[in-house]
Formats: sequence, structure tokens, C-alpha cells
Amino acid sequence: MKKPSLNPAARRSDIIPIKEGLQALVRAYRLQGKLNEVTVVGSWERVMGKAVALKTQEVYVNKGRLFVRLNSAPLKHELVMAKTRVAELINAEVGEAVISEVIFL
Repeated sequence: MKKPSLNPAARRSDIIPIKEGLQALVRAYRLQGKLNEVTVVGSWERVMGKAVALKTQEVYVNKGRLFVRLNSAPLKHELVMAKTRVAELINAEVGEAVISEVIFL
């Protein structure tokens, strides 16, 4: 019979770190895709800057496409010209290719 450890800080074999447990949970319920989409929407202001975020009305992801509704026609025109760069910046922020296309509304 195994003798219990006297050190309360000693790890037991059935205990795993919270990070590993949450990662296993995300994998088990296949939530990584949705979490990445939420990360994209949440990081829009940080990636594009405050000036663009102030002119943004709505940001959402649907089937790998990022939809952005803007209230400034000149800004929309400028971002349409750089939409591949915007997709690259967003994907770099998330760490994987989540966005395949950016559509400005």
C-alpha cells in the first residue's frame, strides 16, 4: 500500500493543471473554432486601432469570413483596398488561419 505524502504541495498523479484541463475540455466539446471567432471579434480594436474601432458599427464572423460594418465611406474604401492585409493581421493575432476573407459592409 502506498503511503500518503506528508508534503501538501506534492502533486498527485490524478491532478492536472487547470490550463491542461481547460484545453482538454475545449478539445472534447470541439469549441476551438468558436473561441477563435470570439477572439477575432474581441481583438478588432487592438489590431485595427482606436480610430477604426470608433467608425466600426458591427463585427462578426460567419463560416470563416469576417464581416465588418463601418459608418465611414472613405474608411471603408481604404480598408477594402487592404483587405488581405487585414485578414493577415487578424489571423496573426489569433495564431492560426481563422479568417479566409474580410467583407466590409
